[in-house]
Amino acid sequence: MGERCKSIRCKGKRLYGFTLIELLVSIAIIAILFALISAAVSRAKVAAVNVKCISNLRQLGLAGQMYWEDNDNQFFRYGPVAKGNGKIYWFGWLSDGAETQRQFDATEGALYPYLMGRGVELCPCLNYSMKKFKLKANGAAYGYGYNLCLSAPINSERIPLTRVRFPSTTCFLADAAQVNTFQRPASPKNPMLEEFYYVSTNKSEATAHFRHNGKANVVFCDGHIGSELPLIDSIDVRIQGETLGRLRTEILAIPR
Repeated sequence: MGERCKSIRCKGKRLYGFTLIELLVSIAIIAILFALISAAVSRAKVAAVNVKCISNLRQLGLAGQMYWEDNDNQFFRYGPVAKGNGKIYWFGWLSDGAETQRQFDATEGALYPYLMGRGVELCPCLNYSMKKFKLKANGAAYGYGYNLCLSAPINSERIPLTRVRFPSTTCFLADAAQVNTFQRPASPKNPMLEEFYYVSTNKSEATAHFRHNGKANVVFCDGHIGSELPLIDSIDVRIQGETLGRLRTEILAIPR
């Protein structure tokens, strides 16, 4: 052979290379490792988003407690109260007009003075960029809903904290959203997800959004955070991949 090596020996040494089977096994092992790493990264991202949501609700819960201390230990009303060319709700001022074009002013919200800025009122798991999402205003407003059972009608006295016998099991705010089929660009043939600003015991309203692995985060009136599953008979299935439904009546209703 001379200096050329055409066989399995060269200068007294055996040369080794990957066989096809070894190459395929190596690729399979790499693919499995990549899948395991990707799954771990995905779980870490989901956990981080949930932690951020919990932090948001904890701050909103503290803001609620400061509000009550400054307002004779009474709950704020949901609204609306007319002002200018719009209405004030518990979360802020929303102008009249076409969906996705309405102006929003968070500074008119009941909790805004205690938050000193924007950010914690938007849940990081509420996907505003998804194709099936419809904005209520000209931008994101609020990702959480107020327990409507805590809100007195406009012309009646506000509900006092003393009416809540068990603050640790009474919802204050929760992950919220709803399916819209009646306001453009949504329609019965094009249901869209949108922000919603209250949760209630009304059996016809699926406004709690179970966006954290099928659970909704809730801040209770004592300030602690919990997670809730939807009532089985309440789930709205009109948007694939989104779980909307109702919370347990036991954590919403308060004695009359």
